[in-house]
Amino acid sequence: MADGQTFAQRWQDYRPSKALLFWACAASIAATIAIGFTIGGWVTGGTSARMVSSAAEDARSQLVATICVQRFTAAADARDQLARLKAESLWERDDFIEKGGWATPAGFEQPVAGAADLCADQLADMTLPAKDAASADGKKTAIQ
Repeated sequence: MADGQTFAQRWQDYRPSKALLFWACAASIAATIAIGFTIGGWVTGGTSARMVSSAAEDARSQLVATICVQRFTAAADARDQLARLKAESLWERDDFIEKGGWATPAGFEQPVAGAADLCADQLADMTLPAKDAASADGKKTAIQ
C-alpha cells in the first residue's frame, strides 16, 4: 500500500495478462476433472458399462436363487433333500443344488452363475416345519 490505494482499488485496477488467464483456466479445468473423477463420482463409459453388466448379473442370480428356493421347498422330498444339503460341506452345497437342477431355470441348459451358491446359502439357513405340523386354525403351515 505504498501508493495509498486500498485493496479494492488495486483489485479493480488489476488487468491480468492473456497467459495468466489461459493458465488459470487450464488449472481450473484440471482441478475440476481430478476432483470429479476421484471424489465426485464421475466414471467413464467403460466403467459404467461394467457396473451395469455386474448389476444385471447379480439381479439375475438373485432372481434365480429365489426361484430355486421355491422349487426346492415345493418338492415332495424337500425335508430329506434339505437334510442332505446341510450334511454337505459348505463348498459342495452349490454343486448339490446344481446337480439337483433347482438352479437351472426352465428353458436354460446351464445353471445361472452364482444362483446355486445363493440358493444353497438361503436353504442352509432355513428350517422346515414337521410334516404333520398344523397351525392353530387346523391348516397345514407353510414352509418357512
